[in-house]
Amino acid sequence: MDRRGFVQATGLTAWAASRAVGASERVGFALIGCGGRGNYVARMMQQAPGAEVVAVCDVFDERAQKTRQQLTGGKAPAFKDFRKVLELKEVDAVLLATPDHWHAIPTVLACQAGKDVFVEKPFSLTIREGRKMVEAGERHKRILMAGTQHRSAPHIAEAASLVRSGYIGEVHFVRSWNSGNLSPNRIPRLPDADPPAGLDWDFFQGPVAKVPYNPTKYFNYRQFYAYSGGYITDFGNHRIDSIHQIMNVTAPRTVAASGGKLLKQNDGDVPDLLQVTYEYPGFILDYVSCWVNSHGLGGRSAGMQYYNMAGPYNRPHGFAFFGTKGALFMDRIGYEIFPEVDPEAPRVRGRGGVPPAAEMKFRCERKQFQGEDATAAHARSFIECVRERGKPFPDGEAGHRSTSACLLGNLAYQAGRKLRWNAEREDFENDREASRLLSRIARAPWNLI
Repeated sequence: MDRRGFVQATGLTAWAASRAVGASERVGFALIGCGGRGNYVARMMQQAPGAEVVAVCDVFDERAQKTRQQLTGGKAPAFKDFRKVLELKEVDAVLLATPDHWHAIPTVLACQAGKDVFVEKPFSLTIREGRKMVEAGERHKRILMAGTQHRSAPHIAEAASLVRSGYIGEVHFVRSWNSGNLSPNRIPRLPDADPPAGLDWDFFQGPVAKVPYNPTKYFNYRQFYAYSGGYITDFGNHRIDSIHQIMNVTAPRTVAASGGKLLKQNDGDVPDLLQVTYEYPGFILDYVSCWVNSHGLGGRSAGMQYYNMAGPYNRPHGFAFFGTKGALFMDRIGYEIFPEVDPEAPRVRGRGGVPPAAEMKFRCERKQFQGEDATAAHARSFIECVRERGKPFPDGEAGHRSTSACLLGNLAYQAGRKLRWNAEREDFENDREASRLLSRIARAPWNLI
């Protein structure tokens, strides 16, 4: 697909902005958060014409220095305090790849400093924070792009066209799943200790309540609600964002959840089994995060590769749309359509004896597509948006809405009851107790937004 075709498929369009950047000019960007994902996406951004890493930042000196060498050969400066990065005139944009609890404050301050921002998923730690991030981008006329790279995958744009055209019929039920196996003890319970030399543990915690350093909290922060939304905002964020794109929706009406922490030997307070039922206009979404078994949902087709497949049997991540004419199963790197048998086709009774597919009549045609991860295309598209002042896909609003849906699943689990959501007000209907869960009080001096 050429650039024009990609733009049409994804919805990327030009828009007027506060400054014009020539198409041949350099785009200097800074990486804030030098973990594995940040380094990976930064390398993809560097592939865009004219893109250059001009600064790196991390609260752990060892990570910052290692990234500085890997990405820039030691040429760019390394910082521990992201605010120093935002003071640099050569920084046009920032790639924000910090833990979840550090997404909102740097985004808002970066927009205030005149920088464009690429925010890794999840967009925010709370729904109230996410709204403030979107407002900051709009107020300061900054490009704000969410790191949900499914939006840059042509096969997902194609799936959206197929579903909306009625190819698989009316869709009233959608499933999404993320799975793995954390047994018997993949997240160890370790004693508190002194932080490693060069790690500013107080800065790492930032707006979160201060606790003693613990290596599991640092290296496996996604297991703790203090720093993360858990698996649903990590893995689930991509799938729910794609469901929003394909079904052309932005928010559920109701949400209910159940689950628990079943592998008691593992550390953390995030459930290793979470089932969430969302009611959207016209359809029900069933989301499952299961970390006691890696099988997932759906069968395997000969020759197909599945995202994060481990061995010959499991299909650990994906989402499926069940239409009246067929079912669309897909993941990050491909899709398959399994058609329903036409009601006029001869019925097969009893065991076995199913005729070959070539002799059967179906309500739609069998389709399948094998693609690839779209991280590189997504990262490059952000640089193109910064250079050409284009509208990103997804923009901050879409990123916020998708992450909000994930966070609503957590809130329903924590509340222990079905919640009714008013998307226009971004608040629950007549539920003050649940409404208090929409935000958190930030620890001083980080109570800035």
